[in-house]
Amino acid sequence: MHLYKTSKGNILQLQDNYFLLKDDWDLLINQQNLYSHLLQLSASAEAMANEDATNNIKENILPPIGSQEVWAAGVTYLRSRDARMEESEDTGAADCYQRVYEAERPELFFKSLPHRVSGHGQLVNIRKDSKWDVPEPELALYINSRGAIQAYTIGNDMSSRSIEGENPLYLPQAKMYERSAALGPCLLVLDEPIALSTSIAITIHRNGEKMFDDATTLANLKRSLPELAGWLYKEMDFAHGAFLMTGTCVVPPNDFTLQAGDVVNISISGIGTMTNTIALKK
Repeated sequence: MHLYKTSKGNILQLQDNYFLLKDDWDLLINQQNLYSHLLQLSASAEAMANEDATNNIKENILPPIGSQEVWAAGVTYLRSRDARMEESEDTGAADCYQRVYEAERPELFFKSLPHRVSGHGQLVNIRKDSKWDVPEPELALYINSRGAIQAYTIGNDMSSRSIEGENPLYLPQAKMYERSAALGPCLLVLDEPIALSTSIAITIHRNGEKMFDDATTLANLKRSLPELAGWLYKEMDFAHGAFLMTGTCVVPPNDFTLQAGDVVNISISGIGTMTNTIALKK
């Protein structure tokens, strides 16, 4: 099932049926078993005509986040390790990425507060003080306050490769700024863990011309999803749960950098497609 957050209310899509849920978003999603909870709500919820629901989603969609923090995991795919090593080769810091890829402890970093998160159809930014910028398509987890994975969505972990490549200690500046994160278009809620065969694909267009496209599957992820969630919750509490981006395996070539006006489409099988346009902070 799919759960959309809109400015007109929350919409649950259960196969070809749509239901309007008026519950507070944080209370709605922070459940011990979100799939069963939504199934129970659908039995008495207000049904919506398909056309009304789809128009509402199209016109009023919001990022599927309430008061949750967004965190991210790095170097969880071999391709990501290689990219980080390439960008930091001149500074002598490449070895740290090899070490974290092989280590028991993953790289986890704070990504965004909810008010800085963009949704489907909204702008995401590149930094004006960066010369090398890329999107990072990722599966994002919604983890409840007890540390259990309840849902999945598409994440875009926007990144300045030039800033992080200059010095790994600049990671916060490379990763955290206005509109540096996007989530959407909905939450995928399953009654079992997401399949490792799930595909993640990206296309980047500039002035209508395709500049880059690639795809991978979750099977290439080095660490398990419960493992990443467990490390995030090891010494922290999240009253309303948290979102965790799980890393990228799709990296544009080193001669590519985003420009304002580029259009990024990220698709994950079972969830859908999230589209964002690149911009500069005004």
